[in-house]
Amino acid sequence: MKIESIEVIPLVIELGTTFKGSFYSMSERATLVTRIYTDDGIIGEIYNGDEINDQIQIREIILNEIFPLIKGTDPLRIEKRWDEMQILTKDILRDRSLVIKAISSVDSALWDIVGKTAGLSLSKLWGSYHEKLPIIAIGGYYGRTHKELAEEVLEYKELGLAGCKMKVGGSTPEEDSKRFIEMRKAGGDDFILIADANQGYTTDDAIKFCKLVENYNLDWFEEPVGWINDRYDLKTVRFKSGLPVAAGQSETSRRGILDLITSDSIDICNFDASWGGGPSEWIRVANMCEVYGIKMAHHEEPQISSQMLSSFKKSKYVECFHPQRDPLFWNIIENRPGPKNGFYKTLDEPGWGIILDKNYIKKYQVI
Repeated sequence: MKIESIEVIPLVIELGTTFKGSFYSMSERATLVTRIYTDDGIIGEIYNGDEINDQIQIREIILNEIFPLIKGTDPLRIEKRWDEMQILTKDILRDRSLVIKAISSVDSALWDIVGKTAGLSLSKLWGSYHEKLPIIAIGGYYGRTHKELAEEVLEYKELGLAGCKMKVGGSTPEEDSKRFIEMRKAGGDDFILIADANQGYTTDDAIKFCKLVENYNLDWFEEPVGWINDRYDLKTVRFKSGLPVAAGQSETSRRGILDLITSDSIDICNFDASWGGGPSEWIRVANMCEVYGIKMAHHEEPQISSQMLSSFKKSKYVECFHPQRDPLFWNIIENRPGPKNGFYKTLDEPGWGIILDKNYIKKYQVI
């Protein structure tokens, strides 16, 4: 089997409103659909990322730089293909993160070919521990009243979701704690509730927030502090609050995750395969975390995370968004298996297992 061609389709969907986190906002949903065609007729297909400002650049890297490196090669030799692509990260004068995202998309599509060739879902190919996992929404954005936050929780329950990862870090700990408590009261004790500061708090404010919500069952605290000194500051929040801390999505390699682990900075790793080198690198990270007793999560991307997380025992939750924030997940996957009763079933079809709606792709493609 040989790689014949690659197709990369950028999609952009206007959301009709702006979703605000601690220091960022989103008003469009973007992604790249990557298709790798082989001479055997097997096609690897998946979508990755949400890079509204960079996706055209990432597409060009895939088509003009990665494809010439792997054209005519065997797509089943994943480690070899991954290693060949790494040479593009050695140019110190370019934005290395864009290259890594491009590699991530290609690596994801290659794994789809491997699964389809083997006739196995990727979860089963990687060992398969879970048949389903709890699924939560990322939400609780700024700009909503306390009443609207409570109503949002009820919407998630109606959608079959088990919980929510809400935004904090863009206001005072006092105000954010009130927002958190409002959502907790609306969801009840069994509703999973996580706080995500997106690196927005100072260390002192992060600890203050933890104290204010300590009686309200905070499942974990994600990226509570700024990035400059995050290894030390994450550890400080962990030790002084006694609450589980998650980070890793902002890292682009296993080395960064190892630093977080050996600095005692995290309890949960949410390394992002679409930002960090693809499933190949995510699996390396997950195996490393297993050695150190660190639980695994994944930043967003349910279309790939469900298969990866299902492969490891110490996995937490699949993450998605409200349909208004991510219409892609709720519309582009023709055979989406849920959510249902708080869980997302791992698809058993070969590869990633998902069937993408070609008409939906055509409707929102920008090239």
